[in-house]
Amino acid sequence: MSTSGNDIDLTMQRIGAAARSAARVLVKTDKSQRSAALHAMGQSILACEKSILAANARDLEMALKSGAKSAFADRLKLTSASIHGMAKGIETVAWLPDPVGDAEAEWTRPNGLKISRVRVPIGVIGIIYESRPNVTGDAAALCVKAGNAVILRGGSEAMGSALAIRDAIAVGLLRVGLPAEAVQVVPTNDRAAVGQMLSGLGGTIDVIIPRGGKSLVARVQKEARVPVLAHLDGNCHVYADKAADIAKALEIVLNSKMRRVSVCGAAETLLVDAAGASRLLRPLVTALLEAGCEVRGDRITQTIDPRVHAAVEEDWYTEFLDAVIAVKIVEGVEGAISHIGKYGSAHTESIVTEDFAAAETFLREVDSAIVLHNASTQFADGAEFGFGAEVGIATGRLHARGPVGARELTTFKYVVRGDGQVRS
Repeated sequence: MSTSGNDIDLTMQRIGAAARSAARVLVKTDKSQRSAALHAMGQSILACEKSILAANARDLEMALKSGAKSAFADRLKLTSASIHGMAKGIETVAWLPDPVGDAEAEWTRPNGLKISRVRVPIGVIGIIYESRPNVTGDAAALCVKAGNAVILRGGSEAMGSALAIRDAIAVGLLRVGLPAEAVQVVPTNDRAAVGQMLSGLGGTIDVIIPRGGKSLVARVQKEARVPVLAHLDGNCHVYADKAADIAKALEIVLNSKMRRVSVCGAAETLLVDAAGASRLLRPLVTALLEAGCEVRGDRITQTIDPRVHAAVEEDWYTEFLDAVIAVKIVEGVEGAISHIGKYGSAHTESIVTEDFAAAETFLREVDSAIVLHNASTQFADGAEFGFGAEVGIATGRLHARGPVGARELTTFKYVVRGDGQVRS
């Protein structure tokens, strides 16, 4: 959908005003009302499965005609199973503990003032994401759970899917007496709409969350006039230590890379301890090649198999989001930590080892949002953390790190109760 500049301005102003109005309603709801809304949203998505899949089929057809790659199409495609998974995820969020109103700390001052720090909604959240239609359902569920209104701007390739999902969600919200405008999808693919969101829509957006590649996040961080909760690319690493169990290493490396190559938790670089390379490198590289993964290796890795391509410097920085992995030999856990510190995106890293001391060093010194021992990087997911869903993996240092669930979509205020105290 394309509109003129004046039309975009008016549309976005209406969306912002409606979101702020909906946020004022949501802040008055209690936990049971928000839970009921989520149940209704999930049920409505199931009821609207055919219309959502039809819209997605049209999006997918247009993307493929435009030359979309298979990995991109995988991110865009919805199936009956994924629709049911989206609905189940919303139901799961409904049953999770509700953070709003929780008193994180309470204390009494010598003058008798009783102070508590209480979790409250942020207000209106703007989420800008690329072509993953399921983000629409996940983000809506988490924002409503935390008492927020949300304005969603997805990738242009998935607009039809996102609007169909939003329409289903609106039915669920209205069914329980909440405003449909609590969840809105920007109905234009014009980039000017993104600029409007980054400006804050006249003070109606309280925080922006970008979920996508480097160029999207860079633009948001550069242009935003409201706080940004950044989700950078997932240049994730698996380090196979000299004390790795080979069977575990094979399972973890293959799952980390090949379970789904297009997710942000997919491993993009395999680091192998030089002291264990004679035992580990060949079986790991061979397994990746046989699984259909392109391997780009350093000089030593290239000697393992003629199918290994030579890695270039840029490969160590790259989030491939495809069946491609870079492989490098490093000098022990310190070498792995150094490589990750230089090339990584502070997303998710895993060490495979039976050496407890090496594992603890890695977990302590790798400065990423998620670090794992003897587990696949593809566990970097809010649902796997018990959050029901996520709006992304935050890689910054402030407010939230790792999977951003409902609790991370709240802020707090101090509530002070007195009995006539005045300050001298």
